Amino acid sequence: MMNNPSSSLSPSLALKCLKSPDPQETHKGNSPKHESAAGRSVPEEVLPKLVEEALVWSSLHGLVVGDGNNKRSGAVPGVGLVHAPFALLPVPFPTSQWRQACELAPIFNELVDRVSLDGKFLQDSLSRTKNVDAFTSRLLDIHAMMLADNKKEEIRLGLHRSDYMLDAETNLLLQIELNTISCSFPGLSCLVSELHRSLLNHYGKHLGLDSKKVPGNTTVSRVAHALAKAWNEYNNSSAVVMFIVSNEERNMYDQHWLSAELMERHGVNTLRKTLAEINEEGKLLPDGTLCVDGHTVAVVYFRSGYSPNDYPSESEWKARILMEQSSSIKCPCISYHLVGTKKIQQELAKPNVLERFLENKDDIAKVRKCFAGLWSLEDPASVGDAMERPEYFVLKPQREGGGNNIYGDDIRETLTRLTTEGGEGLSAYILMQRIFPTSYLSYLVREGICHHDYAVSELGIYGAYLRNKDKVIMNDQCGYLMRTKFSSSNEGGVAAGFAVLDSIYLT
Repeated sequence: MMNNPSSSLSPSLALKCLKSPDPQETHKGNSPKHESAAGRSVPEEVLPKLVEEALVWSSLHGLVVGDGNNKRSGAVPGVGLVHAPFALLPVPFPTSQWRQACELAPIFNELVDRVSLDGKFLQDSLSRTKNVDAFTSRLLDIHAMMLADNKKEEIRLGLHRSDYMLDAETNLLLQIELNTISCSFPGLSCLVSELHRSLLNHYGKHLGLDSKKVPGNTTVSRVAHALAKAWNEYNNSSAVVMFIVSNEERNMYDQHWLSAELMERHGVNTLRKTLAEINEEGKLLPDGTLCVDGHTVAVVYFRSGYSPNDYPSESEWKARILMEQSSSIKCPCISYHLVGTKKIQQELAKPNVLERFLENKDDIAKVRKCFAGLWSLEDPASVGDAMERPEYFVLKPQREGGGNNIYGDDIRETLTRLTTEGGEGLSAYILMQRIFPTSYLSYLVREGICHHDYAVSELGIYGAYLRNKDKVIMNDQCGYLMRTKFSSSNEGGVAAGFAVLDSIYLT
């Protein structure tokens, strides 16, 4: 059995010993019964009380999102609130792999910064994707424009999240993706950890669980601290941190938790604007200062702008260019954004590429160990392997936000169509090894209703990186996000409706 299929191998060779574990096989001898995610039976008389207390706690502590059934919920704060979808109990996770994930965060932070400085690498790696993906093409055009203008981002702020699954077959922590823009849930993820600790303090004896094994999560305060540090480096006490948001944002309360932290702990004012509003209200002063609605903008923090849907007209693209041309600190700047594309992830997994950006051999080994199999579809052998055994692969386009990946027979159909059409259509995708984590019988609560079935989880580790010229001011791991979904669901986005928020129970 191969412990870590190398991306330099063909898919057939790297995956020949891997198989998908059957959820029922994983739990042989377990009939469908009430069993918590942490592997303990939940007494029938306790379950309704547990659900009710969790719902009350969520309402009292701000674990909420906008209600999609109320048209005003995404635009008017305080109108149409519903609890965020959550797992009733935390999911077990090995302490050693938890520490491994946390130790990787500063390395990936540095890697993003190093790769972002190599404009030629970004442009060359994405050149073929540019020809078939209009959205990536526009991002590359902006990047090329900044390179041509010799635009220097002396103060660089990255708020990243690296997502992992624990492969059941090999027990390896494998990276799903590295997110460099709009990493959501720093506010609500903290609350789920607190919710689970509260529930286990009350019901832990009934469940055989210890609340102390749920690690604390301070993501919201640490991300706000990073934003405040960047604001401080800008050195204008009257400037603001501007949140780039969608017109209808059901997840606004996750964002408002950050705004509250910035004001209450750091005295930093925030501004919420859509890209269209920035195009209408934004002005670039001769010295590069960005002013929006009369406010000087120190930091531009993107919580939108990562999807083609966020740019319905040229107004939004004009706003993006205006911000990139400014002296405001962008989180992320256009080069950081591009580093987070799937194609760059695949390029970094190639032999000897990490050595181009990292010097420390131990760091390189740690990063390479967490890489899943990643292959380009420009190789006919890779396409053939995926068409023959699609169940072992995921086909990924250059998209963020959930609901975009292709699985199973749809992989074969997509590859057949693209191959028949000819041209460079395959360049819009990468091929990734499908990871099969252990599934647990779990309770997922959505819109006040508790469902139980086999579920799998994905761990996200937040990282913050701040550099002013040659001085690294911050390079830290900043908490975590756990998302759980039923095993029958391929996609994993919470906002997209596939998963729920969860926390970790260390084993």
